[in-house]
Order: sequence, then C-alpha cells, then structure tokens
Amino acid sequence: MQNYKDLKVWEKAHSFTLQVYECTKVFPKEELYSLTNQLRRSASSIPANIAEGCGKNSNQEFAHFLNIALGSSNESEYFLILSKDLSYLKEEIFQTLFKLINEVKGMLIALINKVRS
Repeated sequence: MQNYKDLKVWEKAHSFTLQVYECTKVFPKEELYSLTNQLRRSASSIPANIAEGCGKNSNQEFAHFLNIALGSSNESEYFLILSKDLSYLKEEIFQTLFKLINEVKGMLIALINKVRS
C-alpha cells in the first residue's frame, strides 16, 4: 500500500482533470448531461482509480486499477477528439490536453509493466 499523492502519474492525471473541468465550463448547455459529463467523468476516473489501486493489498489488484485508469484515459482521449471535432475546444487547448493525456497513458503503461514484473 502506498500514498497515491506521491505518484507522478497521479499528479499529472489530477492536473489533466482540473484542466478538463476548466475547459468544459464553456461547452454548450445542451451538452451538460452528455459530452460535458462524460468527459469530466472519464477524466476524474483516471486519478480516482490510481488512488483506489494504491489502497489495495497486492500488486495484482493495483495493476487491475491501473488498467481501469488506462481505459478511462483512452475514453478521455476520444472525448477530447469529439469535442474538438464539434468545435467545442479550440485547437490550442485540444493540443495541450491531447499531449497531457498521452503522457498520462505512457506513464500508466510503464507503471503497469513495473507493477506486474
């Protein structure tokens, strides 16, 4: 069991989530219960699953929650693409978030591999 706040991947995922919440404030009101909610939920699921996994007693359980976080990262990446294609995100904001989520994904994959070995 470890402190999730000590993990760099959790810090980066938390930062991503905060940025997603900020940029979705300007999404159309009709998207509040659909795309806005889906993007926020998938983003916040990443650091939440990292945190939950840190509270487990085995590396196998920890890796399981890291895999869930990775799935949420892929989901978030898609919702970013959709948001950009619907012109809800400016290109500059999209590029920043897209780069950040891919850094998170890379860090998660590396951590999963480390935990499993």
